[in-house]
Amino acid sequence: MTHTGQSLDHERLLVRRGARSGVYSVIAIHSTRLGPALGGCRMHAYPDVSAAVDDALRLSAAMTLKAAAAGLELGGGKGVVCLPAGEPGPAGMRRREILLDFGDAVAALDGAYVTAEDVGTNAEDMVVVAERTLHVTGLPRSAGGSGDPSPFTAEGVEAAVRACCQRTYGTRDLAGRSVAIVGTGQVGSALARRLATAGVELLLADVDPAARRGLSDLPHARWVTPEQALVANVDVLAPCALGGIIDEDSAAGLRCAIVCGAANNQLAEDRLAHVLAARGVLYAPDFVVNAGGLINISHERGAGYDPARAHAAVAAIESLLQRIFRMADLGGITPLAAAQRIARRRLAAAAPTAWSVTGSGGEAPPASADPEPSPASPDSEPSIARA
Repeated sequence: MTHTGQSLDHERLLVRRGARSGVYSVIAIHSTRLGPALGGCRMHAYPDVSAAVDDALRLSAAMTLKAAAAGLELGGGKGVVCLPAGEPGPAGMRRREILLDFGDAVAALDGAYVTAEDVGTNAEDMVVVAERTLHVTGLPRSAGGSGDPSPFTAEGVEAAVRACCQRTYGTRDLAGRSVAIVGTGQVGSALARRLATAGVELLLADVDPAARRGLSDLPHARWVTPEQALVANVDVLAPCALGGIIDEDSAAGLRCAIVCGAANNQLAEDRLAHVLAARGVLYAPDFVVNAGGLINISHERGAGYDPARAHAAVAAIESLLQRIFRMADLGGITPLAAAQRIARRRLAAAAPTAWSVTGSGGEAPPASADPEPSPASPDSEPSIARA
């Protein structure tokens, strides 16, 4: 395995070749400072194992921020199943063997990492993984879980869009607003339906032409290419596919007023938050916006799953984001820096959990290490829910 492009400040990194399938599983645990590291299992074809490791390292670090900012007693981790380059999504016995091998990798970490579905996997896949480990969540309701978390993620994104519109336009009402959704998979399609119900005019884009079939009945919606959606003159750009969609070039070409979507790691570099702010584009930190699925899954832990309680916690993303905007204003910093500060302070204040690795990395630096100036009112730091 070649050297990866990610800095290794994680607690643990497991790379394991499956005994049944020969497919590599990668599990990155960034931090267990607040609790066991929870993060989905992404099944994707990579050019090599190093690319899968890079993805796991980057995504697990984002999960640490996501859980901490949301006030959850969870750490950050991510699982990646590294399909060989060019292999389509496996099915049948091949898929089962891959999932059983991934379950063995999860079991080897003895509870420090808890998995769930993610891009390329689903709730039924988690049932297979659960044959090899107890450390699985996001199971179907028939198996005692809460089912597909995508609707909860979409619900949280809608709440975040309302917060952004309140800040930018003075009202959270979405009727008549325009939103370009780039990526209409499980989350993007659920978001499109929610926004259509709210009276939003939609531009929809996906690299897969088959994605159109499930949304052909939506009113006030038209399809464009992903490239057209990225530079569309709309109120909100909602990236809902893979990360890195906003780089130096695309940031300069944006014509939207707001960037608020479900994709992880939407900015190719954190410094682009300053570039967007200088152009008058409001960027809602993606790890806050897309936390709805994680918040819902966190409610499976403990004494029984209550859907009403989970929905209420997801809806609170709207008020959390509003408070992040106020914190950014007070400190003269970007919303991204304000959200990162919330997460870092919570991590710095936490006592190590039973899963923490003494002397390891994986903790975000304390607030004093942040080069941004401190906000005037630290009491404005919010949380959404506790598992």
